[in-house]
Amino acid sequence: MNPSEELKRRLGECPLVAIIRGVTPDEVEAVGEAIWDAGIRIIEVPLNSPDPFESIRRLAGRMGERALVGAGTVLEVAQVQRVREAGGGIVVSPSTYTAVIEATVAAGMVSTPGFFTPSEAFDAIRAGATGLKLFPAEAASPAVVKAQRAVIPKDVPLLVVGGVKPDQMRPWLEAGANGFGLGSGVYAPGRSAEETGMRARAYVAGLSHDD
Repeated sequence: MNPSEELKRRLGECPLVAIIRGVTPDEVEAVGEAIWDAGIRIIEVPLNSPDPFESIRRLAGRMGERALVGAGTVLEVAQVQRVREAGGGIVVSPSTYTAVIEATVAAGMVSTPGFFTPSEAFDAIRAGATGLKLFPAEAASPAVVKAQRAVIPKDVPLLVVGGVKPDQMRPWLEAGANGFGLGSGVYAPGRSAEETGMRARAYVAGLSHDD
């Protein structure tokens, strides 16, 4: 399965990405299992977490084919290969640095760089991005997504990341977003696997709310 098909399949299962910034290797498997049990199938370990490559290695080994596991806050080309060696399958970054996108594509992994403007979106698409991450969503709105969707190809998944609450997802989806990246709303350093799972379930439930 190519990266584009993989991303679309996982988002079809559940259009949420859990961003577990600050997780440690010793807790990552329990946290990951709690997130998976809640229904989320994409899990991102940001590289500014403690010993992130070890966390990715452990989580990818634990999840196998059950989930798409990878890294966030990937800023340098050298980090891309380390993600792949750790067993990761997705590289997320806060920018549209084309060298990282191209290296991710060359490594056969899903590439979802962060963008905010149509110019950045098209730079990322030309470099081979699998999907796009609108970041920070706190500075945008569903109306912005709707306007961007008029020009961004419909077959390129668009994820909204930043400050979205469980009861605020429907307007973004109606505007053309394909999913959401969830950070501290689901996991924060020191938060138990049990509470993380409970918060993840609240977001999964929020997807079915029409109000």
